[in-house]
Amino acid sequence: MAKALVVYATRTGDTKNIADLIAEGIRFEGGEATALNVTQVKKEEDLAGYDAYVFGSATYHGEMMQGTKTLLFLAEKAGLEGKVGGSFGAFGWSGEAPGRIFDTMKNIFKMDMVGGPLRLKSASLGGGTQMAQDYGRNIGKKISGP
Repeated sequence: MAKALVVYATRTGDTKNIADLIAEGIRFEGGEATALNVTQVKKEEDLAGYDAYVFGSATYHGEMMQGTKTLLFLAEKAGLEGKVGGSFGAFGWSGEAPGRIFDTMKNIFKMDMVGGPLRLKSASLGGGTQMAQDYGRNIGKKISGP
């Protein structure tokens, strides 16, 4: 069974909710998905053994949260080239974090990215639940194959 790791950084819980829905979407497609708070990833070995990686952060003052920056430095050493990837995040005003994470995964890590970054104000607003699950489904389809 294909495995995906969804890692999120959150302050208010909105990004965690999105992460849980993405993981659910991956499971809908037959994949195994683990959602972890960024504080649970302490070394690059914690990133080993997955077919897909989905990283998310809330945007604060136009930036991703510090824990996500640390995660990206760990991930850079973890050999993720060619792995399936995605990015997401909640935001109040500007929402730059998911795009910056996506660009890093695509251009620096050379990952096989799904669509574009998922940006939601909240999973509970404007169809956010469905969008997050669909994002997860797309990742699940890509790692589970035909």
